[in-house]
Amino acid sequence: MDAMRDLVLLGSTGSIGTQAIDIVRRNPERFRVVALGAGGGNVELLAAQALELGVEVVGVARSSAVQDLQLAFYAEAQKRGWSSGDFKLPRIVAGPDAMTELARVGCDVVLNGVVGSLGLAPTLAALESGRILALANKESLVAGGPLVRRIAKPGQIVPVDSEHSALAQCLRGGAASEVRRLILTASGGAFRGRRREELTGVTPEEALKHPTWDMGPVVTINSATMVNKALEVIEAHELFGVPYDDIEVMVHPQSVLHSLVEFADGSTLAQASPPDMRLPIALALAWPDRVPEAAAAVDWTQAHNWELRPLDDEAFPAVRLAKEAGRAGRCLPAVYNAANEECVAAFVSGRLPFLGIVDTLERVLAEAPDFAEPGTVDDVLAAEAWARAQAQRTIATVAEGA
Repeated sequence: MDAMRDLVLLGSTGSIGTQAIDIVRRNPERFRVVALGAGGGNVELLAAQALELGVEVVGVARSSAVQDLQLAFYAEAQKRGWSSGDFKLPRIVAGPDAMTELARVGCDVVLNGVVGSLGLAPTLAALESGRILALANKESLVAGGPLVRRIAKPGQIVPVDSEHSALAQCLRGGAASEVRRLILTASGGAFRGRRREELTGVTPEEALKHPTWDMGPVVTINSATMVNKALEVIEAHELFGVPYDDIEVMVHPQSVLHSLVEFADGSTLAQASPPDMRLPIALALAWPDRVPEAAAAVDWTQAHNWELRPLDDEAFPAVRLAKEAGRAGRCLPAVYNAANEECVAAFVSGRLPFLGIVDTLERVLAEAPDFAEPGTVDDVLAAEAWARAQAQRTIATVAEGA
């Protein structure tokens, strides 16, 4: 039997966190959760998770949520029919550094499912503490790649994204020196197959109708612009050390082939499974081992038609821009990510057309100062602050018809 692993789950009330807990629930002999962390927007769910799993410590990024969390503990205990003497309240840590503190709690694996740049500091803390890092936080590698690279030991980071998990699995099939290229697959989002001229006037409601995955609004719109895949290209470069020129993107509407690796001899390995995040999450928690029945397999008794087609760079230039930012290095990937978040918010609020998201992003990147290579988290945050302000200035000129 595989040894029990102690886990810290950051972002436990989000999509990744709740699915991770489902895996833990179904595999109590393999996983034990010792700490949970969340933003604080859903204290009822956080309290229920903590009492069900019997965790020692719970963290909330929002200090004002502490009292609500304490009340939620008592309400959840009452719902379970427990009297006050039947359970011990977990220790609570709160504030902007709470997730970083939890990342240092004694455990085997830290799952970082925090959203946004707030996930960078916990990533660095987990790596510095020698933990295996199951990484679902894109910003850690996109914005903080040089900082992460500096301290991560080989094999210490296990990706949770389905595409990077697929690449990690395929890369087991050969030595690093035998890899010719990585091929990331993309569903194509809500507007796959459309030409650029067919994207004028599309609405946020249309952009939020993803054909395959059920994701948050920002990620869903990023999928529609292909920015999500662009960020994954940067992640793949940082995770696997493959040059940007050797990372390709292909559109695969069925979302069954999660990514592919082409080797020097002409062989290509692909990882296939129905779209279900529980598989890559379970693999990240148990890496390098697999968790039986983590998710359903492809039904090989049925016929399947899977298509792969090249990305239309004219309609969806986000990937090209990300490669350019990645090659330039310094803080430009962080600028790319932060500026995009502002552009997406402007699109949702009606201040920017759909095509304006990536067009504005390109203008912000072109105007970026000559940032130095980031040496600290503060360097990354400063670049992001510049990017957000510059994006807002550019968005304002677009709104004025400039």
